[in-house]
Amino acid sequence: MDVENNADANASGSLVATANQPTKIRFQYDEDEEAETIEEVATESSNLDEDSTMCDRQESLATGDDKTSADYYFDSYSHFGIHEEMLKDVIRTKTYQNVIYKNSFLFKDKIVLDVGAGTGILSLFCAKAGAKHVYAVECSSMASTAEEIVKLNGYSNVVTVLKGKIEEIELPVTQVDVIISEWMGYFLVYENMLDSVLYARDKWLAKDGIVLPDKASLHLTAIEDADYKEDKIEFWNNVYGFNMSCIRKQAIAEPLVDTVEQNQIVTNCQMLKTMDISKMDSVDASFTAPFKLVAERDDYIHALVAHFDVSFTKCHKLMGFSTGPKSRATHWKQTVLYLEDVLSICKGETLTGTMTVAPNKKNPRDVDITVKYSLNGQHCQVTRTQHYRMR
Repeated sequence: MDVENNADANASGSLVATANQPTKIRFQYDEDEEAETIEEVATESSNLDEDSTMCDRQESLATGDDKTSADYYFDSYSHFGIHEEMLKDVIRTKTYQNVIYKNSFLFKDKIVLDVGAGTGILSLFCAKAGAKHVYAVECSSMASTAEEIVKLNGYSNVVTVLKGKIEEIELPVTQVDVIISEWMGYFLVYENMLDSVLYARDKWLAKDGIVLPDKASLHLTAIEDADYKEDKIEFWNNVYGFNMSCIRKQAIAEPLVDTVEQNQIVTNCQMLKTMDISKMDSVDASFTAPFKLVAERDDYIHALVAHFDVSFTKCHKLMGFSTGPKSRATHWKQTVLYLEDVLSICKGETLTGTMTVAPNKKNPRDVDITVKYSLNGQHCQVTRTQHYRMR
């Protein structure tokens, strides 16, 4: 990986953070499911009235040298294993099920488009809720399996599975009433599937149609993680007596997807970005956002941690879920970005900076992340810029 971490004397700017008082919203699942609570905070830059804060893919089955990165992406979804993981993510799948079943008025007698249908589970939910017809678009070879699943469950007259990229297929209808999709990747935007949803919205969604989910937000906090950083990053400095620090440069530049324990959290959690899927443009998924993280105790900071929340605001009652470390675990876990420096921070001191996020130019499904951070504390003064690539 051609990425290096470099010091930047101008990394910190004059960042101003407003103190917002959080309110709580409870996302309800089934009656026998534990209620999920997320912190909600409104910011001036938000598209939401209330924005929530909580604060190896299967090896490609493709062969041949002419395959593009997009081909490998779709082929990775051809194996049942990845779908098993997603379906068994109860927070993810149950939320979608409840959104559809408990808000059947959004689907009854409506034409629905399912973007990236996978096994067809969301399409089946919609059909059961009374949709007039559902078009399930899936580019991977899982499409034929989805078609079989639809037939096995007696919905072939309601659900039509279409194999192909959403940007290349033609629907038998000129417009749809509802677009539903589980497009979120690690770090929210990894894999860049959001672009396909926006393309479908612009091409087929009726004027009064809805997109589900319609709101998403990305959040940032900082953690203590000495043991794991030593094991995953510093390990390369001395491997059985040999210097392999060139690999360390690669390791620290690749964000780690893992579960963070609540007791590791050192600072508050700040919302970086909100997205209104019903209105945003594709370019809005690329952004630079300031952050100001305030230490809640004396401790050390080894990494920044990002997570996302999604909301379905068109429901009779607000529904959604959080992937944050204070919520029940999902298959998305959290995204950990290790820092070059170990930051000694005292309670009340602030770690300030900016985070820039954009699709990688060579492979738009990868994400380039640049973090500029600065700490001017009692025991630690540092300013640095780090570059990451999520691949």
